Amino acid sequence: MALERCVEPEWLDELPADDPRAQRSRRDLRRVNWVMGQGLIIRRVLARTVVSPPRVVVELGAGDGRLMLHLARRLSTDWPGVKVVLLDRQGLVTKQTLEAFASLGWEATVVTADLFDWLADPPVRETDIIVMNLVIHHFSAEQLKGLFARAALHTRLFLACEPRRSAFASMGSRMLWALGCNDVTRHDAVLSVRAGFTGKELSGLWPVDEGWRLEERAAGLFSHCFLAVRKNG
Repeated sequence: MALERCVEPEWLDELPADDPRAQRSRRDLRRVNWVMGQGLIIRRVLARTVVSPPRVVVELGAGDGRLMLHLARRLSTDWPGVKVVLLDRQGLVTKQTLEAFASLGWEATVVTADLFDWLADPPVRETDIIVMNLVIHHFSAEQLKGLFARAALHTRLFLACEPRRSAFASMGSRMLWALGCNDVTRHDAVLSVRAGFTGKELSGLWPVDEGWRLEERAAGLFSHCFLAVRKNG
């Protein structure tokens, strides 16, 4: 029997960006992303799904932009000249990260905004791909319905890679001390799994429209992927 989903506030979301514990936790999350294989999972899904090179890619909840940079380093040969929008509530993307995108031939733009506000009136009306990594588990089902409804208006492909809600993932979230993670990361990891997804929960929240192909499945040891692709895209 699946564990009941429970969304609770995470400490990192409430700490100031310059708080030392928050800065340490963001460094921890880069290791957690690597252990979970988030970059590899996302890259494989995009590589097998995207037929022609995209022009515009948006990452909502991009953090410091390093996940998207990881993807750019592996996809830029096949996807030249991409315009990428890195949106987050906090301005965490460094000049060095932007220069790394430029060296790959990608034009990166940083947007500091609430993702719901941005989706309500995006300056980029039609994007090829929207990616979200370890973000949507922060939101209730009703909030996700609204997010999905807006995203469906502005993109041809939507991909979210989130924590899987399972007993095994819950056990893993309690082992992060072994990676040297601080108290904020350890606390939030447990909550992230409780707020994660299983089965076809996200598919049921996407707008009912025969013009979309949906995929939702477990990925790796700890992750859960949701993919929506416009059929005529």
